[in-house]
Amino acid sequence: MALAEAGARGRLLLWPRVVLFGDSITEFSFQENGWGASLAERLARKCDVVNRGLSGYNTRWAKLILPRLISKSTGAESTVAVTIFFGANDSALKDLNPKQHVPLEEYAANLKSMIQYLKSVDITEDRIILITPPPLQESAWEKECLAKGDKLNRRNATTGEYAQTCVQVARDCGTDVLDLWTLMQKNQDFSSYLSDGLHLSTKGNSFLAAQLWLCLEKKLSALPSLLPYWRDVDHTNPEASLL
Repeated sequence: MALAEAGARGRLLLWPRVVLFGDSITEFSFQENGWGASLAERLARKCDVVNRGLSGYNTRWAKLILPRLISKSTGAESTVAVTIFFGANDSALKDLNPKQHVPLEEYAANLKSMIQYLKSVDITEDRIILITPPPLQESAWEKECLAKGDKLNRRNATTGEYAQTCVQVARDCGTDVLDLWTLMQKNQDFSSYLSDGLHLSTKGNSFLAAQLWLCLEKKLSALPSLLPYWRDVDHTNPEASLL
């Protein structure tokens, strides 16, 4: 059978997708032992996991590009979940890092704006998960800053204010939220979750992957495996199994 004929006989396969939207912690999530890669492994044959992490970005920039990433014509229909994971850059101290800093009130408004946009393209609240920034281990991050000739440009207490705001936005908008800032600090030595005081270590990636799956499992567990298991394909008439 010619491929064109096979294509005409079979239904187009629309692979569902999960979109991970965030800053460097999302961009790096497909590195070895990354939380995004772990999620993709869990969802193989069921769902694509799409990395839309942008290192250094804040919510002011993110809200501008979200409509270029997800629209009714570019996969909103097949999008079964979206994570929005910003705040580590928004919470940078204004005096020391004005380029990335976003005021707390604007941060909240930007998150709400992105949620409202997703709803406008028919991605409902129950498919949206906000993730707070992780805690900041100040002494480790200060070493990173000093190595670049900079002063410590973030504070954990300030990051916590942004995390609390993220949680409140989720409550106000009816989305799920993963409060990474609080969960990680239940371990007194949360520094083991971080590679440089800000970004996630292997342990931190594993922790986030496990916590996120608790949120996603109930949303995605019913997704079927796409296409039959190879032993179930009729090798004498594969068209009957695959088209």
